[in-house]
Amino acid sequence: MTRTPDEPKIDLRSDVTVELVKHSATDSDVLFAARVSTLGEQSLDELNKDPERSKGLINYLMRDRHGSPFEHNSMTFFISAPIFVFREFMRHRVGWSYNEESGRYRELQPVFYVPDTDRKLVQEGRPGKYVFVAGTEEQHSLAAEAMEESYRQAYAAYQDMLARGIAREVARSVLPVGLYSSMYATCNARSLMHFLGLRTQHELAKVPSFPQREIEMVGEKMEAEWAKLMPLTYAAFNANGRVAP
Repeated sequence: MTRTPDEPKIDLRSDVTVELVKHSATDSDVLFAARVSTLGEQSLDELNKDPERSKGLINYLMRDRHGSPFEHNSMTFFISAPIFVFREFMRHRVGWSYNEESGRYRELQPVFYVPDTDRKLVQEGRPGKYVFVAGTEEQHSLAAEAMEESYRQAYAAYQDMLARGIAREVARSVLPVGLYSSMYATCNARSLMHFLGLRTQHELAKVPSFPQREIEMVGEKMEAEWAKLMPLTYAAFNANGRVAP
């Protein structure tokens, strides 16, 4: 779509950003938390003496759903995604902390979501039993053009209101949920596993999940970072049906 000279320039994205910015998370964190109940305080050197025993303990904790040892760690992610993703994300409250950029205190940037061509567009079936199938080239073009036009009009109205002295916290009301926002999200392994169990599809999952694709994209990137930090815990999560303990 061609932009007229008086229309604002907007950026269109179909991806998400997930960066692990800070962490204190290892498999040893799980082990020392679990073993204090039977052995008292131990050093990390003691915990790491018998790797197979450690692996077995983590698998036992996961299998029998002894969840609290998986809480003694921390991961902080920087996430940039459309607002509609954050609205789903923040349904996860236990074991999570959030700080999102504020439309009250800063001017929001014109970055908006459009689906990529491999994003399935068409919903078939009734609620609870529906599936998504690929849309036609015409449907993808229609969605992209309609979104871009809507975004341009909304952001132009936002800029006009700001220019006329209307407060940011009021002017932002015209912006759609396709606008990108950013936040820091901090969690532990247990809360992340619960998130992944609901927000990703996986062949090893005992309980099927049907997440919206855009939040699944965030989940997949978080999972990849976590898997490198806690490989034994990650393996046990998959081996036991991807059910959070």
